[in-house]
Amino acid sequence: MSDLIDSEGFRANVGIIVSDDKRALLLGGRVGQSGWQFPQGGMLRGEDAEQAMYRELHEEVGLEPSDVDVLGVTSDWLRYRLPEKFIRRNSSPLCIGQKQRWYMLHFASSDDRLRFDLAEQPEFDRVRWVDYWRPVNEVIYFKRRVYARALHELGSTAYPQGLPPRPRWWPRRWRAVF
Repeated sequence: MSDLIDSEGFRANVGIIVSDDKRALLLGGRVGQSGWQFPQGGMLRGEDAEQAMYRELHEEVGLEPSDVDVLGVTSDWLRYRLPEKFIRRNSSPLCIGQKQRWYMLHFASSDDRLRFDLAEQPEFDRVRWVDYWRPVNEVIYFKRRVYARALHELGSTAYPQGLPPRPRWWPRRWRAVF
């Protein structure tokens, strides 16, 4: 099985936002790095987005379908391009970025269910729960707009009464868009 890369060079991927009862979001710390991100991963041939989401959720943070409730999914693919320095020119087909279906999940279990040792090469070695908009500022710079779009679109599933206010550091150029 291999990753799915479309004719434009975008790799099919799922992004996973896990919210707890306090409406904090789960961020994973990358193994051996200082970076933080939501669980995510590429879709494999023969998988639909939901199957990929559950597989990645299990591989990256050890959760089973019974540990979460699906609150929502983005209506379409959200895309980002990789900066030139991250494009692997020797790969075929060439991948220039990712197109992602994002899922908002409610964590219906306890933290002791979280595990990082279920994948051959673990993605995370730690997690933490953060305020709603914090992940936009924590993720690597080229993924920030996609994170903001996913949180904006799926926020009403976790916050039916309205999204939390955006923080002061929110980029001015995004204020009209999100």
